[in-house]
Amino acid sequence: MENFDIGIIGAGPAGYTAAFHAKSKGLSVVIFEKDCTGGVCLNKGCIPTKTILHVSELYQEMQNCADLGLSVENTGVDYKKILEHKNQVVEKLRKNLELALKNSKIQVIHSEAEIVDSNTITANGETFKCGKIIAATGAEPKELKGLQFDHKFILNSDDILNLEELPKSILIIGSGAIGTEWARIFSNFGVEVTVIEFAGHLLPLADTEVSKRLERMFKTKKIKFYTGTTVERIDGKNVLLTNGEQLNPEKILLAVGRKPVSTEKISGVTYIGDVCGSIQLAHFGIKQAIAAIDGIKFDENLVPSVVYGYPEIAWIGKREQDLQEGSYRKSNLLISALGKAHCDNCTDGFIKILSQDDKIIGAHIVSKEASALIHQILIAMQNNITIDKLKEICFAHPTYSEGIFESLWRFS
Repeated sequence: MENFDIGIIGAGPAGYTAAFHAKSKGLSVVIFEKDCTGGVCLNKGCIPTKTILHVSELYQEMQNCADLGLSVENTGVDYKKILEHKNQVVEKLRKNLELALKNSKIQVIHSEAEIVDSNTITANGETFKCGKIIAATGAEPKELKGLQFDHKFILNSDDILNLEELPKSILIIGSGAIGTEWARIFSNFGVEVTVIEFAGHLLPLADTEVSKRLERMFKTKKIKFYTGTTVERIDGKNVLLTNGEQLNPEKILLAVGRKPVSTEKISGVTYIGDVCGSIQLAHFGIKQAIAAIDGIKFDENLVPSVVYGYPEIAWIGKREQDLQEGSYRKSNLLISALGKAHCDNCTDGFIKILSQDDKIIGAHIVSKEASALIHQILIAMQNNITIDKLKEICFAHPTYSEGIFESLWRFS
């Protein structure tokens, strides 16, 4: 029997963050992982998806660079090589993480583990006594009734990363971050894409104005979509939608969210990350880990959301549809007003800021670099910095950041 101060199950972002922070405090740490170090985010989620997305955008730019004075001939897509590149990126980051764990003298046990009680874990036939146990066992793709994964025709977000060749057509069910990003990827590569969403707008968790802009972008890119719609039934590869449309896609990607890995909650055990079933974002799990080890709390109402691709979409705080009319002020700046956007040939999008009592309560950005811009606003919100105080900041020109500065002067 071995004894440790901290026992952690799951080596994803929440788990490994907890391990590093515990070790930095001089605690003995053991972490259990039955799959690959790095969890879903590194191996089956954020990192591989964004890698493929970046390649797809480079390909799309090459198809549309003639107006910029560039001539590119004989462009093509070798999807197997793209997958090789994706795997190399993942492997490099995973090895770096494994080396960091080793150098920190954190014991990693690659085995399925079971929590016996609040201080006992069993794995590989051995028993481990831990002063504190943290479960960060993650989540898995969610199925719908009548749409169970067969991993051939009906795919989940794990399957889609390992397709050896691009399909000619695909139906994507769900328009959250996963569905939207894969719609962009496949569209960039010339695949015929159809997206269906049960809610009344695409990207239903976003501000309605953001959703409408995404719908306009999809139309421009000739991505078909149907809102307020789901699958009625599937006969072979014939898909009947509830709106009466019939489709015959080569593949279906079911992207309707993830569910916590089935874990019986045990009193005295700390649960962090996706297994909690609340906000299933890597950065949320990381902050939970820091709170669990260092006691540094964070505002769960100020967790940024980002959807990647061109242009990026990011938001924080209140949405306009959640606010009572007349109770807030709004600023809306078109990205096309920024010189840097024209320099980059990336003029689609806007910066929308909502305020009450001279303080920002919400922001919604559709723009290149939106994933970075949203954090400038988040810092202001986190620290209760007034709009008048923000106006004192000198923003560099030409940048996308100065769009935030310009927005501060446009409240109606």
